[in-house]
Amino acid sequence: MEPEQSNRFEAELWRVDTAKAPWNFVTVPLEISHQIRFYAGKTNSFGSVRVRVCIGNSEWATSLFPDTKSGCYFLPVKAAIRRAESLAAGDRITVDLTTG
Repeated sequence: MEPEQSNRFEAELWRVDTAKAPWNFVTVPLEISHQIRFYAGKTNSFGSVRVRVCIGNSEWATSLFPDTKSGCYFLPVKAAIRRAESLAAGDRITVDLTTG
C-alpha cells in the first residue's frame, strides 16, 4: 500500500478542444509528479493514479494521467467543479492533492 502524500501547488487551468468535447486540465509540477510516480506503486494500464483533490470549496476523487513527454501528471478538472468554483481556462488555481 502506498503512503499517503499531500501536496499543495498553484497552476494554470488549461483547455484542450477535441472533436467530442473540450477537456480542462491542471499540470502537476514536475517535482510533485516525480514524487507521486515514485510512491504510486501499481497503476492501471494507462499509468493513472487515483487521488483526492480540493480546489476552493470543492472536493472530489479522480485520477491523474501521465504525460510521457513532459514527465508530469495532468489533473482533469470536470465541468461541475469549474462551474462551482467559477473557473475558466487561463485561471491560476490552488490545488490540494492527496494520494494513497
